[in-house]
Amino acid sequence: MVKKHIFVNLKRFDVPAETGGVNRLASPDKWAETIISGLSAGLEKYRDQAAFTFFFPEAHIIQAVAVNGAPLSVGCQGLHWDDVTRGGNFGAFTSLRPAAAMKALGCTSALIGHCEERRALEFVLAGGGAEGEAAAGAVNKILAREIAAAKAQKLKVLYCVGEKAEERERWQEVLSAQIDAGLSVAGDDLVIGYEPVWAIGPGKTPPDRACVEKIARFVKKRAEGIPLVYGGGLKADNAAMLASVPEIDGGLIALTRFSGEIGFYPAEYLEIVRLYLEGVR
Repeated sequence: MVKKHIFVNLKRFDVPAETGGVNRLASPDKWAETIISGLSAGLEKYRDQAAFTFFFPEAHIIQAVAVNGAPLSVGCQGLHWDDVTRGGNFGAFTSLRPAAAMKALGCTSALIGHCEERRALEFVLAGGGAEGEAAAGAVNKILAREIAAAKAQKLKVLYCVGEKAEERERWQEVLSAQIDAGLSVAGDDLVIGYEPVWAIGPGKTPPDRACVEKIARFVKKRAEGIPLVYGGGLKADNAAMLASVPEIDGGLIALTRFSGEIGFYPAEYLEIVRLYLEGVR
């Protein structure tokens, strides 16, 4: 059986609810441990079916890695495009996140090109005068350097691609440019995550099965069969549908609850995993 890939992006979910965040699980100093300890037993039975990776905010990586025996991998949320090198830069990266530092903390993976990272880079570039296609091209080049930095440290990569609402008419062109930039430096241990950016957020209509299948087939062909997960993301409502699309090899999960006390909850995550993997069968 070919393993599926199930990722979690915990964004800034460590911020307590009373200060505007969605963390109702534990105090920040126990947050990562609470998540992993709440999942380990439930994920154990799926070891042969899927690989599980969690991308934590940087402050929580050491604590997450310290939980022994958990059937999951720990990763970081993006990298800097330059890195510490022997005989070169010894670590002059104030405020940045070099791959060598993440490797030293215990990460085995990196999330690169998430739509929120792309948006932040485009914002910076727009301030410097680059907008539209020029900014998008520059972002692709920066992200390719991030992937190269990750691969140099032997980190696995989830590389996200996706088109915005104003790019939908030329989605093939947009996705091709993003995919080609990533694959130019990728090598092994890379998974692509497709994010329909135009469908992400409150009040947006998610893509149906026909749309997911059409785009998944295009991405799989363009990426020459590299594993592809749905980054829109995977949730209880669409788990069975996504499991029915042969070209989809897993998913990226963020929130598990989208109304009421929204946030990430371990028990709800395990239910999404169950729904997806049972659908895969």
